[in-house]
Amino acid sequence: MITVDLKKLGIKPGYRVLDIGCGSGRHTCAAYRFKKVIAIGADLNATELGTAKERLQLHDKWGQNGGGRWGLTMADVNALPFKDNYFDLVVCSEVLEHIVDDRQAVGEIIRVLKPGHNLAVSVPRFWPERICWALSKGYTQTDNGHIRIYRKKKLIALLENSGMKCWASHYAHSLHTPYWWLKCLLGPDRSDLATVNLYHRFLTWDIIKQPYLVACVDKLLNPILGKSLVVYLRKNNQ
Repeated sequence: MITVDLKKLGIKPGYRVLDIGCGSGRHTCAAYRFKKVIAIGADLNATELGTAKERLQLHDKWGQNGGGRWGLTMADVNALPFKDNYFDLVVCSEVLEHIVDDRQAVGEIIRVLKPGHNLAVSVPRFWPERICWALSKGYTQTDNGHIRIYRKKKLIALLENSGMKCWASHYAHSLHTPYWWLKCLLGPDRSDLATVNLYHRFLTWDIIKQPYLVACVDKLLNPILGKSLVVYLRKNNQ
């Protein structure tokens, strides 16, 4: 499930791309498909990094890459092990809502990005997320817990006050919103619910098969129901 539209970001051969908080490597793999890209995934979860490694190795096996290179590292977003102005593009998808010191994290993300280059950030959208919190106290404890909800203006202000300029935004994954509402209503930790499991099977099928009609419905509903807010920003020249 790709949240960030990488085609918007003008990725060129030789670009170093950092996917911070990469999880299972979905955006790392997507970046690796671009020609001659060096795709780096970073996360604190060793299990997720193992899954990302397997996915990237499969991309190599099947020839689903742009002829570049990939790497994975265990790293804390609040103390990134990279030089200043090192990356041509940074992706931070569904990470900041988990971080206690989000200002420190943003500072580190921007520090390793080259001036004049792009950053893509996604977080859960305010009102669908607020409903999830209202429906279930246990929801915030899943996936290491969401400790805050961002309004769009607040997120952009946080990033722009740190040296970025927002140039685009959109919403994504509208079809996932009712799934999470249903899951929160019936129990976020339960795996025995036929309705929830059936919806999950549909979402998995959609991710794998990518049917055109479903993609059109999702895109049509995103402005209203989109689960994720995605913002695109450029680092100020220094």
